Amino acid sequence: MIQNVAVIGAGTMGNGIAHVFAQNGFKINLIDVNAAQIEKALQTISKNFDRQISKGTASQEDKKKALDNIRSQTELAAGVNDCQLVVEAATENLDLKLKIFKELAEVVPDTTILATNTSSLSITRIAATTRYPQMVIGMHFMNPVPVMKLVEIINGYETKKEVTNTIVELSKRLGKIPCVVNDYPGFVANRILMPMINEAIYSLYEGVAGVEEIDIVMKLGLAHPMGPLQLADFIGLDVCLSILKVLHEGFGNPKYAACPLLVNMVTAGKLGVKSGEGFYSYAVSGSKELVVSQRFRAS
Repeated sequence: MIQNVAVIGAGTMGNGIAHVFAQNGFKINLIDVNAAQIEKALQTISKNFDRQISKGTASQEDKKKALDNIRSQTELAAGVNDCQLVVEAATENLDLKLKIFKELAEVVPDTTILATNTSSLSITRIAATTRYPQMVIGMHFMNPVPVMKLVEIINGYETKKEVTNTIVELSKRLGKIPCVVNDYPGFVANRILMPMINEAIYSLYEGVAGVEEIDIVMKLGLAHPMGPLQLADFIGLDVCLSILKVLHEGFGNPKYAACPLLVNMVTAGKLGVKSGEGFYSYAVSGSKELVVSQRFRAS
């Protein structure tokens, strides 16, 4: 049974994945070449536990046990040598992921399951860099990981059924709901979500309606908890553009071509929440009120 897990990457997704594994009794090696990033991740995990404690969904003892389950490591080989599962959660960059998996294949035994937390990149292509592609699988966690229940599990072309079954059961041990899909561009979540976001941006670009109006229609008319433009800001407009490019290149279908407005915003550095401005402005730290970016205000 899997008990020791390595998580590669201590960013937003990596620290969230480490959080849920540690909270559920797994021993975690959190790996990042940047020691300061690991320290920041541990602080984030601690704060997220404090939030859970304030809501009554975790205790101080739960927090202590979970944090005790996490070890930090800056060397890849040392961090993965005693683990039955490695979850790569680095930046959504194909070249980087290929490099990591090539290195992993040289230092882990052929019994280790290698999972990538990707939202759109080809599992089959990533697996092809290893000596045993049958042990490679996708685990697409949703952000924020401690809150979101879904794990989209993606089979590569050669992923063994036993590996899939193991990851399904492991996801359930994490308190998640696994959904198994096959390896085609965007899988299910982003293949459906990104064209919707892109169409919302086109609606703004073509003057059909304003930012708030588009989001209100989707929230009140279709019961979406967050409008597509606000969601795009939350995901990161650069990430949205990157996924649309994967879809466009993967299928060769013009319906996935990114709206010129999205391309221009990313080029201008208006990436959403992380840059302080996208379709909305996030300049006021801690403010809960959504304010449409000055660029898109009627007056």
